[in-house]
Amino acid sequence: MNWSESLPYLLADAMRSAHSDPQRLARLQRSRLRNLVHYARTASPFYRDRYRNLPSDVDDVSALPALDKPTLMSRFDDWVTDPDVTLADLRNNFLAREECVGQLYLDRYLVATTSGTTGEPAILLHDRLSWRVYNIVGRTRPQPVMARINLAALARRGIRTAALFATGGHFGAVTFIERIRRVSPFISARTRVLSVLRPVDELVAELNEFQPTLLSGYPSVFVLLAAEQRAGRLRIKPVNILCAGELFTPAMREAVTRAFGCPVIEGYAATEVPGLAIECTRGFLHVNSDWYILEPVDSDRRPVPPGVQSDSVLVTNLANRIQPIIRYDLGDRVTLQPHSCACGSPFPVVTVEGRTNDVLTLDDTEHQPVQILPLALGSVIEESPGVHRFQAIGTGPRELTIRLDVDNEATRNEVEREVERRVRDFLRSHRVTEVTITCAAETPRQEPRSGKLRQILRS
Repeated sequence: MNWSESLPYLLADAMRSAHSDPQRLARLQRSRLRNLVHYARTASPFYRDRYRNLPSDVDDVSALPALDKPTLMSRFDDWVTDPDVTLADLRNNFLAREECVGQLYLDRYLVATTSGTTGEPAILLHDRLSWRVYNIVGRTRPQPVMARINLAALARRGIRTAALFATGGHFGAVTFIERIRRVSPFISARTRVLSVLRPVDELVAELNEFQPTLLSGYPSVFVLLAAEQRAGRLRIKPVNILCAGELFTPAMREAVTRAFGCPVIEGYAATEVPGLAIECTRGFLHVNSDWYILEPVDSDRRPVPPGVQSDSVLVTNLANRIQPIIRYDLGDRVTLQPHSCACGSPFPVVTVEGRTNDVLTLDDTEHQPVQILPLALGSVIEESPGVHRFQAIGTGPRELTIRLDVDNEATRNEVEREVERRVRDFLRSHRVTEVTITCAAETPRQEPRSGKLRQILRS
């Protein structure tokens, strides 16, 4: 490892960039892009082929072709830059073992899987540099997170972190948390990962017992927990809440803030670009543009100007060498703001529509409404063997329609039966038993304007 990838250098560089100007950040971005492209076309057979007709020295991201998840996953073994890494070995000997969550693959790569929001789930590896950059920018941008926390209350009550995410696989958020727990006994002893696949009353009981001071998770989870807090069933006093992974509307933020009475910080990230953006003290998301490039584009992947909402967004991770992410179509709608932020940060401001899955409401055994979190239900379906893409539609308080794309049409009937069994077991754990589940013949429908797939929605 060279000095420029060492922790002291990266930390000093991050602090310097945070007090830089947009011109210097642009120069730094171009330099890192040039180095990444050179490395990718040297070490990755996929990029060597894809970039064969490009000039030898590229520092303009718009000169490079856009790529998507299915294209890259279809060439996985050629995409990665380490020949020791193969998709077959990852799937058979690592991802199939839940005890490997947070471990290093081949003792050098962190591995996580994405959701299938825009279709096929992806398998992502992060090397040491990518992991270090993510940890540094997440803690120093645009103002250190700890500076926004009531440190006196935290010192008085102690650090206890509850992370509420979907478990049962190598999902990005859980993988990153488990990695930190593996390397830090202090954090491990003070952190619990709570599965949002569990019934709400079980989550409430464990949170009441644990009394966390720091919370992280999906916005829809905290909206649900805010209702439990207002009703008096949940009785916790967090010092800080970090939300990411879903659309977080002003109304949702207001409900969460009012219920818990503490600062709520929003992040915008994905497994491919884990340190993409973080919220400042003025409530705006800032893109960490020294290490990540964000390009709002229209439906034809042409750039849209600042102030105009995009149909999708292309992202580039300038820190990852093992699996270069260059002009990768993330599928979210975003708006790059034309103005600078009053907080003084030099990093660009972005607003995000993000994922727009719905919370479903189904009747339990006593005909009382039960809210079903979209990422929880989605994880159950997505992890079913043979499922390529899916869409679940709540058509009534006791009706659920599921559209599936399967890996092999010859096994569709088996896949549908397994999906229905898993969904029924999941709903039964939430005391929802009298529900009609229909696996429809039609395939999942993408949004006609953006091409984005909404996985969970109400009709």
